[in-house]
Amino acid sequence: MVTAALRSALRPIARRAYATSTLGFAREVEGFVGAVGNTPLIRLNRLSEETGANILAKAEFMSPGGSIKDRAALYLVKEAEEKGLIRPGGTVVEGTAGNTGIGLAHVCRSKGYNCVIYMPDTQSQEKIDLLRMLGADVRPVPAVAFDNPMNYNHQAARFAESLDNAVWTNQFDNIANRNAHIVTTGPEIWEQTNGGNLDAFICATGTGGTLAGVTRYLTEKSGGRVEGWLADPPGSVLYNLVENGKLQREGNGSITEGIGQGRVTSNLKPDIHLLTGALHVPDSASINMVYRLLDEEGLYVGASSALNVWAAAELAKRKGKGSTVVTVLCDGAYRYQARLFSRVWLESKGLLQHIPDKLQKYVVLP
Repeated sequence: MVTAALRSALRPIARRAYATSTLGFAREVEGFVGAVGNTPLIRLNRLSEETGANILAKAEFMSPGGSIKDRAALYLVKEAEEKGLIRPGGTVVEGTAGNTGIGLAHVCRSKGYNCVIYMPDTQSQEKIDLLRMLGADVRPVPAVAFDNPMNYNHQAARFAESLDNAVWTNQFDNIANRNAHIVTTGPEIWEQTNGGNLDAFICATGTGGTLAGVTRYLTEKSGGRVEGWLADPPGSVLYNLVENGKLQREGNGSITEGIGQGRVTSNLKPDIHLLTGALHVPDSASINMVYRLLDEEGLYVGASSALNVWAAAELAKRKGKGSTVVTVLCDGAYRYQARLFSRVWLESKGLLQHIPDKLQKYVVLP
């Protein structure tokens, strides 16, 4: 049964020319923003055969900006426009670990806005370079905890406040992020699984938008039959929160970028109670799956995507043969290749040993 809250979130479909529809891309779309959404749902054949289940992954690396964050970026800017928070020629400011910034840079270029990105200085050089190539003013700052006033999000907020005709899009706590997935990603998965023929959805979370929005849509649309699960990397508190009710870190940090959390964001808070459970995913499993997906499926994806796939396979084993589990492939590996395919870097992280000898032919960088 669809609740009044869900109907309210879905109402914008009627008036917004976004890509999600039963026609997919069987028509022309309006520029970059019209191309966001309607990514393929890929069956991962080898893992499906191995588990006796159907492991399906949303190919968000095929989005025009290259990641799932294109969806959030579009909705964050659209909301600012609809609320009159930004006018033509204005400036969009965000604190981001990379992909939301890239999505915002694309959206800003297509709409004629300036874009300023504050980000932790721990992020990959590939992401920083790409942001600058897209015309964004990139400001790397030291990585500090959220409760520190010099956290990159707080610096972004203060900078936006200092400008005229500027908006801080606030991806972590602006629920336009979550709504993007209620309105687009969730309905696409429902349609692509022949009207909700799936048992569970699982993914990692940074802002909480994807996990919360998709879980909310699928849970309500199915009357509670479809489960939502969290996949969590080392260093995050969310695994223990979901499984044990405690905000307690599990592990000491991860090679993955943009996922894991030290708090419950406003995007995640309304829907965290809908989650059935959580899986903790060690970096060793994530890096192994990066190379397996490349070798077995021909999919060149980043570590967060690999983490999601490993978790989906583990969840499918729990659900049993014949089950269907859906996850997301967040972005491509080209944004991280200097690390993920570097022998020196892998050895420095103690991860080379977790890549089988037959797959080490892909470790082509020194």
